[in-house]
Amino acid sequence: MKDSESGLHFIDCNEAQHATAILAILNDAIVNSTALYDYVPRPPEAMVSWFATKRANDFPVVGVIDETGTLMGFASWGSFRAFPAYKYTMEHSVYVHPEHRGKGLGKILMQELIRRARQANVHTLVGCIDASNAGSIHLHQSLGFTHAGTFKEVGFKFGRWLDVAFYLLTLDTPAEPVDG
Repeated sequence: MKDSESGLHFIDCNEAQHATAILAILNDAIVNSTALYDYVPRPPEAMVSWFATKRANDFPVVGVIDETGTLMGFASWGSFRAFPAYKYTMEHSVYVHPEHRGKGLGKILMQELIRRARQANVHTLVGCIDASNAGSIHLHQSLGFTHAGTFKEVGFKFGRWLDVAFYLLTLDTPAEPVDG
């Protein structure tokens, strides 16, 4: 899909073409922020299992590229918890390359992810956000996510305790949910 005004294109990211760019974005978040609670940058081999999990579960990895094909950011979701009754709930993530932040890419990626969630009969999207990340919290609130609670001092990074806030968006899907 293309946004004709901006020249941006949505793509379905794949391992062969996008693993290196996604890894660079993730590793920047690990080293320079509390968006990810990892301590050490991930090695290239980590992307093999990351993409394998996405493929095996039919989880989307939607990216946005510019007219030159450069990946500017991506969004995805994965299982919220590993119990069958959570099958309609997904925990999502969205990351934008540091050179492209502040341009509204996080919002358009999230809007596309929400559209795909409806198509996939997801009922609830869960955002687990570092409570000090005002930009991500504002983004989620602007898209209708509501604060569902904050866990105090559950992470420790950069020499300080971190709180994590959960934001939820409940969708009108699936039309006919079933057990099992």
